[in-house]
Amino acid sequence: MSIYLNNAATSWPKPQVVPQAMYDFMVNSGANLARGAAAKRDLGTMDLVLECREILAEFFHGFEDGDPRYVTFTANVTESLNVVLKGYLKPGMRVLTSSMEHNASMRPLRRLEQRGVILSVLPCTQEGDLPLHVLTEALESPCDLVMINHASNVCGTIQDLEGIAKLCKSHNVPLVVDAAQTAGIIPIDVAGLDIASLCFTGHKGLMGPQGIGGIIWRPDFAEQVDCFIEGGTGSFSHLEYQPDLLPDKFEAGTPNLPGIAGLRAAMKWLIAEGIHNIRAKEKALGSRFLKGIQQIPGVLLAGKKTMDRRLPVFPLNFRGLDHALVAADLVEKAGIETRPGL
Repeated sequence: MSIYLNNAATSWPKPQVVPQAMYDFMVNSGANLARGAAAKRDLGTMDLVLECREILAEFFHGFEDGDPRYVTFTANVTESLNVVLKGYLKPGMRVLTSSMEHNASMRPLRRLEQRGVILSVLPCTQEGDLPLHVLTEALESPCDLVMINHASNVCGTIQDLEGIAKLCKSHNVPLVVDAAQTAGIIPIDVAGLDIASLCFTGHKGLMGPQGIGGIIWRPDFAEQVDCFIEGGTGSFSHLEYQPDLLPDKFEAGTPNLPGIAGLRAAMKWLIAEGIHNIRAKEKALGSRFLKGIQQIPGVLLAGKKTMDRRLPVFPLNFRGLDHALVAADLVEKAGIETRPGL
């Protein structure tokens, strides 16, 4: 029997309803989206996708009273961030980000920097916090976008999203949030915080399958973002240009419909369990781990030393030992699955 401790990479095991929903779709339905003759199976696929959008819009408190049009699907949060950043930022624009960003945003930003975008990386504290005074000072110069990782997959620190959002709104600067580690774990009010786009993946805290993610859009910001990929949408097929209407604008090609079926099932399971209940259990288990690990000689813990504003993600340094060898020993001797390195 294994002990799975690699949920920052992907949550496991999934609720049984997730693989069952994916299987049921592929075996009993399987129709493509908006590419049929309105048969029962075609309508079933349309209902599936619409309901999943509606659930996500309500769960994240989307704009226009949770209008499902402003939920678009991608393959993962990396694609979501590329869609937003490369579709919005143009040469000469200035973007602020933190030193705690994941490569899902940092690598696109570095590529955009090579193309003429002005990138300012703001330093975080040793515990991974972005001080609000640092962001305030940076916003005193003209800025076109702020890109923030809600919580680090390396040290688990949760940023002060409410404080960051208030600063961005007061300076009229769009805020893009990478919620890879927090979606499904920390409640996020997209409309209440005036987030321009929330990028998420389905396979971590949302408990869905790999290969499905998405974006929750602020309507006016979505209009300013160019489409990242053009192609068939099952709509406006007489036009040779990508439709401007959402969600079609950002959803070229056949979507991952089995993934959407799995995500819908996962969301229903998550809502029934209660996000606050899940968070409370994680904090309790995290506190127990923190108390125990800090009593082991020679083990260095990075990040916050309590569960206040941190996820149960614990980076450990073993003096004089190779991380990969420690991880291998944990698997072989105790059946504990972790992740070595970054």
